[in-house]
Amino acid sequence: MSDLTKGEVLVLEVTDLNNLGYGVAHAPDGRAVFLGGAVAGDTVRAQIIKVNKTFAVGKVTQVLTASPDRCDGYCDAPASCGGCVYRHLSYEKELELKHGFVIHAFRKAGLSFVNVEAVRTAGAVRGYRNKAEYPITGGKNGLYGGFYATKTHRVVPALDCALQPSVFGEILHFFCAFYTEKGIEAYDEETGKGLLRHLYLRQSYKGEQIMVCPVINGSELPHVLEFVGKLIQKFPQVTSVTVNENRKQTNVVLGEKYHTVYGNSYIEDTLCGKIFRIAPASFYQVNHDAAELLYHLAAERTGLDGNGLLLDLYCGAGTIGLSMAERAEKVIGIEIVPAAVDCANVNKRLNGIKNAHFHCGDAANAEGLLAPVEQERGTLHPDVVILDPPRKGCDAQLLQFLAAREVPRIVYVSCNPDTLARDCAILHDLGYEIGVVTPVDLFPRTGHVESVVCLTRK
Repeated sequence: MSDLTKGEVLVLEVTDLNNLGYGVAHAPDGRAVFLGGAVAGDTVRAQIIKVNKTFAVGKVTQVLTASPDRCDGYCDAPASCGGCVYRHLSYEKELELKHGFVIHAFRKAGLSFVNVEAVRTAGAVRGYRNKAEYPITGGKNGLYGGFYATKTHRVVPALDCALQPSVFGEILHFFCAFYTEKGIEAYDEETGKGLLRHLYLRQSYKGEQIMVCPVINGSELPHVLEFVGKLIQKFPQVTSVTVNENRKQTNVVLGEKYHTVYGNSYIEDTLCGKIFRIAPASFYQVNHDAAELLYHLAAERTGLDGNGLLLDLYCGAGTIGLSMAERAEKVIGIEIVPAAVDCANVNKRLNGIKNAHFHCGDAANAEGLLAPVEQERGTLHPDVVILDPPRKGCDAQLLQFLAAREVPRIVYVSCNPDTLARDCAILHDLGYEIGVVTPVDLFPRTGHVESVVCLTRK
């Protein structure tokens, strides 16, 4: 068996596709070869570009026989942007794969008995994102923006990203052209010099309101009044222009200081029949229709009919708790970010909701989690707890805390099948029955999938 070498060209049969969008084949020596842009069922000619002891990475140079699941022509942006990793795959097959990812996560956690439904989808696979973060850089023809190539900070131009509404690319082009003409330089990560770092955009569901937020390495955006005047003349749906200062040498996009130079410091959107005010730093689901589907499923799993206490942990700006307020007698939300709690209280007032209350607290600190709330309101006995943690999932102490409180129902919303399955296994050992798991595709053409499940106290 010959050794695999960098630069070698092989004909390979692709047998699998992973959640990063890489086709999986096997070299003659048995090593797995990961191939970007390949689909299970393809036969390809590929050049080996990286060799490891246990695997290799190859570049497809020719598709010799196309898989029946291959579907080209989805996006005109360069594949190196790394955004829509399933751009070469039929959507039906993508949903089948994501279903398998969730099933595999529960099997790996020792929960093969759990029923995982087929993936639900709102249907749209193009232009569904309501938010974009474009890094700005400079080239021989001036400024341009796009996305970072996979695992690099090299900016790939992407005006025509299929995941974004077309107006985002138009605004990006306008911004770069305006400041190229003015001779303003892009930020350089290595030297820390230059002004323009990112262009951050958000829009409401129907596109009536758009927020434009340049991120700069300084305190003032030059020619800002001229820029705003020309911007709103060309794009009258822009209702907010807010400049963000970020002078730190960091990968974090947004800094802490904002200056609103036109319109409001926020936009507003309607989700599940409620109005939500969205500031630049506010968490808000990027796929409106799929988020409504997810939240409706979560609301059904609560089993509430207008009575009971709903405790919403990791509540953010209150979107989940407020969307379910009519189902509960009282909603209490807890979130570690003070600004998000402020947004939740604003959103409560915007919707005239009287039975929801939001507090600062750290869900990772189980012992002290409810202490500030209970000092004010007395001992809480929640009928339902909503969990919507970050990708790392919940701290084991929090799950033990909820079990010790004998919470009757826990509705868990997750963006990571592996940590969801891990936490469900912990709760199962603590005396909870695991209900049906329903995956929801909030991020079509990417490797991500959300899920919702209700766990019931035995």
